[in-house]
Amino acid sequence: MNYTTLQRRSSLLCTALLFMFSHSFSQNSKFYIFLCLGQSNMEGNARIEPQDTTDVNRRFQVMEAVDCPNLNRVKGQWYTAVPPLCRCKTGLTPADYFGRTLVANLPKDAKVGVINVAVGGCKIELFDKNNYQVYADTAPVWMKGMIKEYDGNPYARLVEMAKLAQKDGVIKGILLHQGESNTGDTTWPQKVKQVYDNLLQDLNLDAASVPLLAGEVVNADQGGACAKMNTIIDELPQTIPTAHVISSAGCPQKGDNLHFTAEGYRMLGRRYAAEMLLMLGVKINK
Repeated sequence: MNYTTLQRRSSLLCTALLFMFSHSFSQNSKFYIFLCLGQSNMEGNARIEPQDTTDVNRRFQVMEAVDCPNLNRVKGQWYTAVPPLCRCKTGLTPADYFGRTLVANLPKDAKVGVINVAVGGCKIELFDKNNYQVYADTAPVWMKGMIKEYDGNPYARLVEMAKLAQKDGVIKGILLHQGESNTGDTTWPQKVKQVYDNLLQDLNLDAASVPLLAGEVVNADQGGACAKMNTIIDELPQTIPTAHVISSAGCPQKGDNLHFTAEGYRMLGRRYAAEMLLMLGVKINK
């Protein structure tokens, strides 16, 4: 083997190693990413108020899951998490004040990112990776338009965005707010477990380090039309040991007995954050 050949091979090896190391170190272990899914209360049903769009810390980011020309946002890119955080014209969501509360309490070198894929009115079956099509085909016309924004498969879009996000940071948890459309379904916890297990498998995640945080629907103390579903939601940790239930007690609803007010979403989001911070071993200051 002559000198020129050795030099060429050495150069190629250096280039490969440089690429490998630059790729591996591009992930920021202090960029905490959270996947958010569910129906209308995760999508965000309350009108966004001025206080919700001001003073959003740049350390709190959202990865856009759909193209939003009206927001100058492109699918798969990170942006400062000024609402809306789901699709282009959705409202305030628990994810807003979940992220705000986290960055207010985490060290200054930590960032928080959320990916929100939710469809108003849907059953948990829409996120069943193997059987979603059966549900989507029978969905009402008004829901089909929302499903179409995710190319007909919200679960696949969530996984697609999550894989992109994993190049930048570390998935630390999954936030769920869903259940109204499954009210009374005692098999709901098992259906949620299937979705959770699929996400863990498809994203190569460990349940012990990626908990599931599930919020209650509008509580009975607020006249919640689906409040009896909370009994089933509260049993979720029996099926998923790494699940944590977020209480909706006292969170005001907007008058339709199904959706929270903006203040209700703020309260609920802070409760999701308080639970997550506890698991991260961080003392809550704000």
